[in-house]
Amino acid sequence: MAFSRTCDGVGRRDFLRAGVAGGAGLTLANYMQMAQADQLQKGAKAKSAIFINLNGGPSHMDTFDMKPDAPDEYRGEFSPIQTNVPGIYISEHLPKLAQVMDKFCILRGVSHSVAAHALGTEYVNCGNRPLPSLEFPGYGAVVSKELSGDPELPKFVAIPRSQQRPGYLGVRYAPMDTSATPAIGTPFRVRGMSLGSGLTVEDVEKRNNLLTKLDRTFGEFESENQLLDGLGQFGQQAHAMITSPKSREAFDISKESKEFAEPFGKSGLGASCLLGLRLVEAGVRFVTVTNGGWDTHRENWDALQTKQLPPLDEALSALFAGLEARGLLESTVVYVTGEFGRTPKINKERNGRDHYPRNMFMLMAGGGVKGGQVLGESDDKGAMPKNEGFSPDDVAASFYHALGINHEKEYNTTTGRPVMIVRNGNVIPGLFA
Repeated sequence: MAFSRTCDGVGRRDFLRAGVAGGAGLTLANYMQMAQADQLQKGAKAKSAIFINLNGGPSHMDTFDMKPDAPDEYRGEFSPIQTNVPGIYISEHLPKLAQVMDKFCILRGVSHSVAAHALGTEYVNCGNRPLPSLEFPGYGAVVSKELSGDPELPKFVAIPRSQQRPGYLGVRYAPMDTSATPAIGTPFRVRGMSLGSGLTVEDVEKRNNLLTKLDRTFGEFESENQLLDGLGQFGQQAHAMITSPKSREAFDISKESKEFAEPFGKSGLGASCLLGLRLVEAGVRFVTVTNGGWDTHRENWDALQTKQLPPLDEALSALFAGLEARGLLESTVVYVTGEFGRTPKINKERNGRDHYPRNMFMLMAGGGVKGGQVLGESDDKGAMPKNEGFSPDDVAASFYHALGINHEKEYNTTTGRPVMIVRNGNVIPGLFA
């Protein structure tokens, strides 16, 4: 799966800043030190979520918000095709998604003003406009706090890693990074979970005993140090997970039949979506999948046609259809987004499109979301929402609503400051059936 450097220097190294200090993502062992169950909200349609981050900012004009009647300097090289829902058209290079349009909703006219990759990604990964004085928790951290989970499984898994951070909630709610991308038909071993490479259960138990001693040594500081918060259950939880047949089974996509796996294709994105499906089926509450390569300043149409859109088309269409076939679409909300759109007017010097947060698309499916519809609209050149439009905050409020989480609920920061989960969003009318 592509995991590329963007034009402003955000690259693989930044995603590897996983650990206690950064709190952006953790390996299994570190994750289990932090994991802790919380209270399940009652009455939620969705019990789990899959968040797919298209890193770099995909072009709305060439995918889900095409303008075939716009002037040449805006229109682009692709043509629209009819979906299986009359009146809804998307890019010709998304034919498989066109055939499952009835299973998802396109949000057009989503708009904000943060044009930098890092800040835009932070915004759409938590639903709050970034502030220099406060780091907001990402969706996965909130879901991990609000929803209970199976003690044999992590509640928040990132494939291969995520820029969603736990923010002021603390590192106990950070994701467990797989640190690698799976491959269709190949057993997938998450570092620290598999007992491969000569590692035995006895080795794990020795480490377990050592950590128990360390916990006792540092116990007197636990009440004051957030870094140590949640470490008490590490021993039993890490050992239970690393030896759990249920956990190993959930991560092993080679267990899927050829017939079920084949529609996902051969790409890393397809394999990651298949793994995400298996994880939520097993009981994981929140999965992020990160896919890069969408920063198409140069040769936009060649990159989309040959590299980006075919895997996206296969992966998402197979994910929607696969969730439905397994009876999971109603109980799993899927949210697909980049950090922004791309300029409606073509950069002819580079044959590409540049950063453009004023208008973008997002996709949602499952969890009570009404498929087969388009909400929102952009103007005739794809430059701005035609009417009021939606903000990432609105989509975040809607996403939490699908999970039965009140987005207006307040948490307290480490300094005691009360902050709503989403400060400025509203649930989008008409999104839910």
